[in-house]
Amino acid sequence: MKIVSSFEVTGWDALPNAEECEGPLLSEARVVKRYRGDLDGEGRVRLLMCRADADGPLENAGYVASERVSGTLGGRGGTFVLHHWGIAEAGVPPRTGGHVVPGSGTGELAGLSGTIEIRVDAEGGHTLTLEYEIA
Repeated sequence: MKIVSSFEVTGWDALPNAEECEGPLLSEARVVKRYRGDLDGEGRVRLLMCRADADGPLENAGYVASERVSGTLGGRGGTFVLHHWGIAEAGVPPRTGGHVVPGSGTGELAGLSGTIEIRVDAEGGHTLTLEYEIA
């Protein structure tokens, strides 16, 4: 199965950066997302981020994330965990990827596995593409 759902970031709580040093900026945030479409629900995310230049553009940056999603997927209710990443590089389209953590599905989503891709359009709209199966 394959679904594409839009999402918006509804909460962003940046955690204090304990490291003040020269070079790339490492930071952390807790994020809340709202999904709409074939995936309908909420994501609660822990993000670890890096910007190559703390004062420069976001085009040389990356993140890794763990995200617990609760809601319905294709009409089935439950929760599951995504691990995903993204890289932005000057002059190159952003790249993202990730997967459903094996064994993380609960309720009607037990046995869920799959891979994801996240896209951001020119207007800032976010979509999640999930290719999945439920054993």
